[in-house]
Amino acid sequence: MSAYLNLENITLAYRTSSGSKTVVHDLSLELDQGSIGCLLGASGCGKTTILRAIAGFEPLQSGQIVLGGQSLSTRSDSVRPENRNVGMMFQDYALFPHLTASRNIGFGLRKLSKAARQERIAEMLELVGLQDFSHRYPHEMSGGQQQRVALARALAPKPDLLLLDEPFSNLDVDTRERLAFEVRDILQKTGLTAILVTHNQAEAFAIADRIGVMKDGHIIQWDTAYGLHHSPVNDFVANFIRREALLNQRAQAFLRGEPVAS
Repeated sequence: MSAYLNLENITLAYRTSSGSKTVVHDLSLELDQGSIGCLLGASGCGKTTILRAIAGFEPLQSGQIVLGGQSLSTRSDSVRPENRNVGMMFQDYALFPHLTASRNIGFGLRKLSKAARQERIAEMLELVGLQDFSHRYPHEMSGGQQQRVALARALAPKPDLLLLDEPFSNLDVDTRERLAFEVRDILQKTGLTAILVTHNQAEAFAIADRIGVMKDGHIIQWDTAYGLHHSPVNDFVANFIRREALLNQRAQAFLRGEPVAS
């Protein structure tokens, strides 16, 4: 059985004043339906550009993106973003400040009847555990609550694929880790296929079934968390995993008020 999401030898570039700069080089990955994938790497490695290409916001220089057997992008042809049925969750939440939680969630459901829209909103509020927050505005909610509203809004139209761009980066460490596990549980309940972009190893390991460690526009290893930890393909992956684990341990010690080794 073929994978649900296929990135087949894609290359992506930015235009510059002197020509173009390639940021993703001949990259391929496969993700099964209902699985959660993650692109993990430092800033500038190309991971967000890949997410934008899947969403339809970046053209391909070569290769192909296929979702559920349908070609979404090639060098010469591309399905418009609004016709891809791909949801996106942003790091800044992107909630409308003048709309309540319910109206934010229902924003993309305007084609439904009023009754069907209200039913779907109620279903989403229950899914993310915010039944009592339906009439609150974003400024009346915590960061974690706002992020759950953003997730509910992304899930409400029943996308074929959900893209999460550094969704927890604006949260404190404790909220970030708790919400990471909550998001995984929610995605598993819905059976949705998703791709997460992050630079945080703890988030990647908490959420993803398959993780791609990236460097300079390449996926160095596409594997499970166990595989990355126990069978790194080279020194770069091994050192990256160890370094990120150490940084996370130091952050936890700092929050607990414990001495942090230099």
